[in-house]
Amino acid sequence: MNLHEYQARTLLKAAGIPMFEGDVAATPTEAEAIARRIGGTVVIKAQVHAGGRGKAGGVKLARNPAEAADYASQILGMTIKGLTVHKVLIVPAADIATESYVGLIMDRETQRPVFMVSAAGGVDIEEVAAKTPEKITRLPVDPVYGLLPHQALTLAFGLYREFAHVRAASRIMEQLYSVFTGNGASLAEINPLVTTPDGRVLALDAKIVVDDNELDRRPDLALLRDESAEEQSEVAARRANLSFIKLDGNVGCVVNGAGLAMATMDLVKFYGGEPANFLDIGGSSNPEKVISALKIITSDPNVKAILFNIFGGITRTDDVANGIVAATRQFKVSVPIVIRLTGTNEAEAIRILEGVGMRALSDMDQAVEQVVKLAREAA
Repeated sequence: MNLHEYQARTLLKAAGIPMFEGDVAATPTEAEAIARRIGGTVVIKAQVHAGGRGKAGGVKLARNPAEAADYASQILGMTIKGLTVHKVLIVPAADIATESYVGLIMDRETQRPVFMVSAAGGVDIEEVAAKTPEKITRLPVDPVYGLLPHQALTLAFGLYREFAHVRAASRIMEQLYSVFTGNGASLAEINPLVTTPDGRVLALDAKIVVDDNELDRRPDLALLRDESAEEQSEVAARRANLSFIKLDGNVGCVVNGAGLAMATMDLVKFYGGEPANFLDIGGSSNPEKVISALKIITSDPNVKAILFNIFGGITRTDDVANGIVAATRQFKVSVPIVIRLTGTNEAEAIRILEGVGMRALSDMDQAVEQVVKLAREAA
């Protein structure tokens, strides 16, 4: 789950990481009041889960409260990479001497948090990693011991020469590690981490992604979710207790089990198709889940054909068949459906489907090849 910058700042501030005071506004009037309270020149920053806000016009410098209100009215409601801006963050304009990058990610390969720091901060770090990877220093952290003081100092020496800056930055890295582990994050970064002419080291921007698996035990963080910034089909799937990720293809896939989902997507691509989604109805036998799945998939105009690929174990194939039949009775499905069922209560499932004129296949290759062909013909 992505946090907005103002939400991430709250977590960093609670951990003691130094940063400028700021506040968030949902209206130009609120922005004006905050700018007046802060005083001087302020920065108005769009709060959306997207990079490149400045290039899109979502970050502006306001010299007085009236200008802050004017810029806030321009930014609020604008769309950046398909996301509508509902809030803006107002912070003091910083007098900056240097900019650096400090980030932590969960690395699946080493199965450890990995620190990444670079003196080339304030820019798109992915671009730095792609074009000049030698400018990024990486350090895997043993989660048993955490980030040790000498490791933090080593990382900080990669950014600064002055020991006062090194000491301040190493402390910030220890605090960032605490935020990362304490909130179940999969990513936590400060970009840029700046030094000011008067010698301070401050976090100017923050980004945190919380692992969704942490949210059951952290309802306080779950409350921070901004569903308006998410793909609405994914929101509907989460509410229906379905695992769903929207993709860019035209073959809608309904399967049971993540492994079968991956295998199905591989096979769709093998036969020249493109999956429109990853949707796993899970292991329970509940026709309502099938109805919800079909509603979500058919709401995507890119879907030209739908594949059910069900391997019945705990999931009863007759329940899936009942779900398909119930869904087609509740609403019109305007794209062809190819069904592959095998396993628990298979004979009953086939009888249910044949009762409404549908046909089920038992061969996975045959079903995938057929649905890819239908999607291609309809495209």
